[in-house]
Amino acid sequence: MSDAPVPVEPPATIVCVDCGGTCHLLSTPYEDEDGRAGFRAGDIVSYRCADCLDRWDVELDETDAPEP
Repeated sequence: MSDAPVPVEPPATIVCVDCGGTCHLLSTPYEDEDGRAGFRAGDIVSYRCADCLDRWDVELDETDAPEP
């Protein structure tokens, strides 16, 4: 079993729970000392709704990992 964080790819947009509008990703990926960049399972990413301006913070998990 590896303790390495699972790389994940958050969706660029999600549906707003309040109004049904489109929420766009605000968060930028981390960058390690070795130059690797991306998101990991457990990271919190933020979205902003284009319609009602609500902000949503979402925790990424392994289900957000890209298909191999």
